[in-house]
Amino acid sequence: MSFQAYLTTIKAKTGKDAADFRKLAEEKGFTQNGELTATTKAGDIVNWLKTDFELGHGHAMAIYALLKGIKNESSQ
Repeated sequence: MSFQAYLTTIKAKTGKDAADFRKLAEEKGFTQNGELTATTKAGDIVNWLKTDFELGHGHAMAIYALLKGIKNESSQ
């Protein structure tokens, strides 16, 4: 599955796009000024997304990659 396909599926399931998840992560204290805090781990993001949005591990990791800056909305 391409990164874009993950984002499309996440949007269809949650109604939220990348910008929404960036904002929510900031509100939750996982990011500051758009970057992950030093104490935020992948597991923290995955657990949050599984609990609050019922995302699977792969989809949650896609959001983690987005928040960490590994991928962006233009990534394939």
